[in-house]
Amino acid sequence: MGRASGTFRQSEPEPGICETAGSTAVPGRPGRTAGRWRSALAWTAVGCWTAWALGRLAGADRLPGVQMPITPLISFTPYAAATAVVPVLGAALLRHRRALIAGALTAGVLAALVLPRAVAASQPPAHGPRLRVLTANLRFGLADPDRIVELVRHHAVDVLSLQELTPKAVERLNAAGLGRLLPHAVLHPRSGAAGSGLYARHPLRELPALPGSVFAMPRAELTLPAGHKVEVAAVHPPPPISGRAVGNWMRDLRALPAAGRRGQPVRILAGDYNATLDHAHFRRVLSRGYADAADRAGMGLTPTWSSPGGRIRLTIDHVLVDRRCAVHRVRVHDLPGSDHRAVFADVRLP
Repeated sequence: MGRASGTFRQSEPEPGICETAGSTAVPGRPGRTAGRWRSALAWTAVGCWTAWALGRLAGADRLPGVQMPITPLISFTPYAAATAVVPVLGAALLRHRRALIAGALTAGVLAALVLPRAVAASQPPAHGPRLRVLTANLRFGLADPDRIVELVRHHAVDVLSLQELTPKAVERLNAAGLGRLLPHAVLHPRSGAAGSGLYARHPLRELPALPGSVFAMPRAELTLPAGHKVEVAAVHPPPPISGRAVGNWMRDLRALPAAGRRGQPVRILAGDYNATLDHAHFRRVLSRGYADAADRAGMGLTPTWSSPGGRIRLTIDHVLVDRRCAVHRVRVHDLPGSDHRAVFADVRLP
């Protein structure tokens, strides 16, 4: 009897014990489910930033059919780079090693795309005369004219490019004394945001304006005292905030002339491009022989436009110079009455 009972205990466990043993395997299923959720969360976060980095690398804003909303969104690449640590920290907290590595690589790519703008680049040997350029968007002509005159005087500006120049703004600038400092001008004032103009310390000869542009974009040949000639243009394509506007914006950027070759006058394009260094179409303009003055001076991340309340800040105002020019200094100044800041560049011509 004792042997039988012993055999019974060894070969036939009591039902309660059997059920308990079976129940220990059940909790493993919720554990696997939780693991899947952690993996999905980690990869979703990493995927968002990775998609942004790949889109920026591939120039996704050039692709037909997706230019809206990608074109305005790509302006926020510096924000994506600044927040790229978020998926990395998330993957670390979720203990997902592969997502952590992928997130770190994505953060590195975005940093490599953005951070060089904050580092001054090497300059070409340029031994020609200095040219001091200032550009400012007047916001429907409402910017403070005294501030413009103050900046022109302080920096001894040679060329001033103004966008959103209205007839009333021209009167206010003249009353503030701008004509005494910069007596030569090629002006195309219009109501609203469409007008632009060039003022200069030295003689200007008007050149044909860029054809078919939505906003006025006057061009002129500037003759410096030593006889050097420089072609300057006030640039202002429309903001790419709708499908039709994106088309006009691209067309106006394509219409900008390439930089001059050896033996030709140096060209400088200054204005509100409604574009950042992350836009493929803007980089295409640079590829035609130009350098962004602020980028060369290590000021390429300094914002020049802010939304109401300052929640969004973008770098969309630029002074583009012939690559043969050396950029000695760039400064960005607040401009009361405007949502843009004025950009000053001190350039040495080849």
